[in-house]
Amino acid sequence: MLQISVISGKGGTGKTSITAALSALAGSAVLADCDVDAADLHIILDPDVQRAEEFSGGNTARIQKSKCTQCGACRELCRFDAIGGSLVIDPVSCEGCGVCAAFCPEKAITMAPKLSGHWFVSDTRNGPMVHARLGIAEDNSGKLVSRVRQEAKKLAEIKSLDCVIVDGPPGIGCPVIAAIAGVDLVLVVTEPTLSGLHDLERVLETARHFNIPAAVCVNKFDINPQNTAAIEELCAKQSIPVVARIPYDRGVVRALMQKQTVFEHEGCTAAAREIKTMWDSVAVLLDNPTAVRSVQ
Repeated sequence: MLQISVISGKGGTGKTSITAALSALAGSAVLADCDVDAADLHIILDPDVQRAEEFSGGNTARIQKSKCTQCGACRELCRFDAIGGSLVIDPVSCEGCGVCAAFCPEKAITMAPKLSGHWFVSDTRNGPMVHARLGIAEDNSGKLVSRVRQEAKKLAEIKSLDCVIVDGPPGIGCPVIAAIAGVDLVLVVTEPTLSGLHDLERVLETARHFNIPAAVCVNKFDINPQNTAAIEELCAKQSIPVVARIPYDRGVVRALMQKQTVFEHEGCTAAAREIKTMWDSVAVLLDNPTAVRSVQ
């Protein structure tokens, strides 16, 4: 089973639009929307949820009033100021560190799982999809990304599908690391801007650190040919293939407004043609593991 993770050094590069388009080309793939902090692949693919599960990203403290003697030791020890003067725990401020429970002389505090979000298994017109929704101000999104990927892999095995396509989060933090760990290829979507170039360098360095093969797609390459040339020069120095130069195409915006991929909208011929070529190039790389590894 092949796993491809589509990531970007910064938000807004078109990563999710390209992932949705690839899902239309893959034929037999499971989709995993791992941008759990700001998931939006479902907007395009309109999933029919078949299963919903709760996600607990950590614990929160609870005081058993029947045992509490109001000694105040927990309040003095809490470095997050999560315990008020009346010894009531603020669930928003509580970080779940467990110090209060460990040092409570009456053992009146317990740590309970905290509901941090939900993950879903759904059907879409382009195949099954595993996705998630993290709660407002919740952390541990890296854990949720790992769960989404695990469930997507299980689903691919159950349905005997050949590929898992991951729509990863932007940046280089914990959720990104969870989204790329162990994949066969990371497809980095960038844009020809100074911030795009800078963040491309960081995300390529992250992939290299974990010894994960990378390929680059330059989206809207023609809005700044000078920066596109700089991106290509960077990739050439690092022996990383540039598998696509997608032109700016107003039809892509119109497709998104109608919740369609570029292959479902007649006005996206330029972008669709280049994405199809990119998918063929990615398939060639994946068919030759030695060549893919050599780009490192």
